[in-house]
Amino acid sequence: MKQPAFLNNPAIRFMMLFILLFAIFYSFNIFFFGITNPGGNYNAFLAEHLNYIAALRQVLLDCSVMILKWLGYAAIDNNSELLVAGKGTLAIVYSCLGLGLISFFSAFVLAYPSPLHSKLVFLFSGIFVIEFLNVIRFVLLAIFWSKKANRIVDHHTIFNILLYIIIAFSLYIWIKRNDKLTGADVQN
Repeated sequence: MKQPAFLNNPAIRFMMLFILLFAIFYSFNIFFFGITNPGGNYNAFLAEHLNYIAALRQVLLDCSVMILKWLGYAAIDNNSELLVAGKGTLAIVYSCLGLGLISFFSAFVLAYPSPLHSKLVFLFSGIFVIEFLNVIRFVLLAIFWSKKANRIVDHHTIFNILLYIIIAFSLYIWIKRNDKLTGADVQN
């Protein structure tokens, strides 16, 4: 069976693979979140033994508490909220975890035609940086955010815009670096 001509174009192949991977990653995260929360199609085994979403939330909370304690604040968590003495509570819900950003970033890196080693190093370091910045956001919100004040600022949107800018810049640098390396290999 002959392959359609448009699939011979690397840019079209990349875009199709990127969109497909993003849809799979993003949808799987939402699906998994749904089946690991009580109600509906709840799966107790997955919720208790393979719940990477709850594990990610706990790691982010533990890191945030640790940094807050280093900064001299009395902080604890209860598996879904960050509590800081004298500051209040910060609820860490699904949309706070950065799984949409990670889905986008992962799909782009995996779809882009570059060596596997480069993809894996950039993928894992990029996810680490995304979540590190997320922890910094939680720490700053825990210290400075006030729900009582009437603020028009949506920290989720601001964080997402900032992270997408950082991701775009880092992808640009990574692509340029990989293109130079690939070009040098072709010439030799």
